[in-house]
Amino acid sequence: METIELRCEPIENHKMKARCFDHIDLRVKDMEVARKFYGKFLPQLGFVHESPGDDFHTFYAAGGDRPSEFFCFSQDKNHQPNNTRIAFWADTREEVDRLAELVREAGGGTLEGPEVCADYSPGYYAFFFEDPDGNKLEICCREKPVIAE
Repeated sequence: METIELRCEPIENHKMKARCFDHIDLRVKDMEVARKFYGKFLPQLGFVHESPGDDFHTFYAAGGDRPSEFFCFSQDKNHQPNNTRIAFWADTREEVDRLAELVREAGGGTLEGPEVCADYSPGYYAFFFEDPDGNKLEICCREKPVIAE
């Protein structure tokens, strides 16, 4: 039997990098329906470069001369959504409201909010919705930092 030794030293707290993720790779049932839906609001979230492809449709963030984050999707006609939720950051409540309107116009489903979500954390303001395939998404704004106790 092998013994695993656990670290006992505290981990030093470092500031998170401005770039928090590399990409989101989502499955959809219909590429064209997804392209039209996501094309209505992803550019407003900073994913401004659209790159269609045979296997993947990608929206890249403005990256200049360095790699940038991207949101892509590929078709899986048998895709079944689950309870996973992708949440996008907005700087203000007004931005959440504006983007919520774009999602409504694009045909988002199961719409909730925008609303204050006091049970989440102080100042948490969000809009919850589903894409045409039932994938769960959110646009949120946090007005106060969340600090683990």
